[in-house]
Amino acid sequence: MNRAILAVTGIMAALIVAIGVVIVVLVATGGDSDENAGNTQNGTPEDNDGDDGERTEGELRLLGPDPLTLDPAIAQDASSAIYIVEIFGGLVSLDPELQVQADLAAEIPTVENGGKVVNGDGTVTYTFHLRDGLLFHDRTPVTADDVKYSLERAADPETQSLVAEFFLGEIVGFDEKLDGTAEDVSGIRVVDEQTVEITIEEDIPSFLYKLTYPTAYVVDQKQVESDDQWTQRPNGTGPYELTQWRLGERIVLEANDHYHLGVPNVQSVRYLLAGSSLTLYEAGDIDVAGVGLDDIERVQDPSDALNAEYRTGQRLSIDYIGFNTNSPPFDDPLVRRAFAMAIDKEQIASAIFNDAVPVANGINIPGMPAYSADAQALGFDPEGARALLEQSEYGEELLSGGLTVSLAESGTGATSGPGTAAIVDMWRQNLGIEVEIQQAETATFFQDVTSGRYQAFLLGWIMDYPDEDNLFNLHFDSESPNNDTFYDNPDVDALLREALLETDAQRRIELYQQAEQLIIDDVPWIPLFYDRYHVLIKPYVQNYLIPSGIVERLRFITLDSQ
Repeated sequence: MNRAILAVTGIMAALIVAIGVVIVVLVATGGDSDENAGNTQNGTPEDNDGDDGERTEGELRLLGPDPLTLDPAIAQDASSAIYIVEIFGGLVSLDPELQVQADLAAEIPTVENGGKVVNGDGTVTYTFHLRDGLLFHDRTPVTADDVKYSLERAADPETQSLVAEFFLGEIVGFDEKLDGTAEDVSGIRVVDEQTVEITIEEDIPSFLYKLTYPTAYVVDQKQVESDDQWTQRPNGTGPYELTQWRLGERIVLEANDHYHLGVPNVQSVRYLLAGSSLTLYEAGDIDVAGVGLDDIERVQDPSDALNAEYRTGQRLSIDYIGFNTNSPPFDDPLVRRAFAMAIDKEQIASAIFNDAVPVANGINIPGMPAYSADAQALGFDPEGARALLEQSEYGEELLSGGLTVSLAESGTGATSGPGTAAIVDMWRQNLGIEVEIQQAETATFFQDVTSGRYQAFLLGWIMDYPDEDNLFNLHFDSESPNNDTFYDNPDVDALLREALLETDAQRRIELYQQAEQLIIDDVPWIPLFYDRYHVLIKPYVQNYLIPSGIVERLRFITLDSQ
């Protein structure tokens, strides 16, 4: 799930995953690195001798974040995912159009090719045949045993994956392995060296999508079990190999010249892990740069020299405020509604973000099948908000200052961004409530959100794959392990669970739209803004794809003579 801190090329700055959760810092750093995002897994990375940082011919240079981890089984943030999808691969993956493609598997199992079988007890078995000649980066063969090991490792309680249950929990026996009552996952069976069977409990239309998430990626068992620091130089199967990682300085990826989906066009990709995006770009130190708020008007001006290199587009992500619905005062829906109605999102988008991001009209995201422009999030109504607050269970305590309220965000800066500050100021002006901004270390922020430590938190979500279950079932089903707001509505549960198994596309859309409106009315989230990327690309960089989600894409890029 894309939720870590990644300083992306979008205006909303640091995105999480998950490869689906996104931490949104409402400051438009526009691709500048986040100094607080550090690696908590790897100690001191290896330093290649003699690297003076000079540009080499044919090298692509980008600005990136320090990943939180390069272990696919536990990654849940975009700052890690952008590297993981280049270094590793799974049975299936997403292409730049976010369509499922065969990766390590020779083909996608279907009913037609005999790879998908619905069993008499309602379970479904997928049979994956591996490609011939698959190799890890070190040239050792990839086998079905590696696939089984990697999936079972994600289910191992000692791995402590916070995302494995959602993405792989439908596999028969997965939960028993996860809770420590089984040694292996009964629904994963090695048939022979190149064939593995995966049996799931029900016919879930999105299951192949879930296998594209990094927690299902294949790792090298020998390396993982013999080297505690294996993520410093992971032995993956992806298009690029990590050859250097110096914390806070750079990450260097080199092309895998035996990559099974095609040798990358660009031989070397260097990520600088610190610096100002536009400054580095104008100096020729990086080839692609995110554009921050201070520079949006400039690059959008046709008379500016940079305008010809400016690109913008939509991402499948949303920024939001989440409420802990088990914690006072946000266990009262009237309070949640009051806080939502006290925010003038249109003013923030215009006055602070220069209309660089669109206001979210609902929870679902434009470009998703069930997105509806008719969805109606609560609008700005300060008088109505104050009236609801006074009617609520906690109105008197909140207005008298007897109950303190805080909003948590990731980061340890001296001040918050202007967006966060504007929201807190609107609560002060329109509700008469002082809200404390609580900043938290990135390394622990997600775990603290999951454990319910915060009353309210500022986050964002990047879709891991283009299916509504990755948004609604994951965040709002009362039994989801990733329901970080602890939201519980039986009517919503019923709609989401029916939609999860529904094979009729139109009916599925209707179910998710019904569930969305109920969730909007209950306000476990305040949807804030949809995300757009704003980026500069040097003219000699060709085929620089910016997909709506996080997928491997570097191998498609080509560099003309500079």
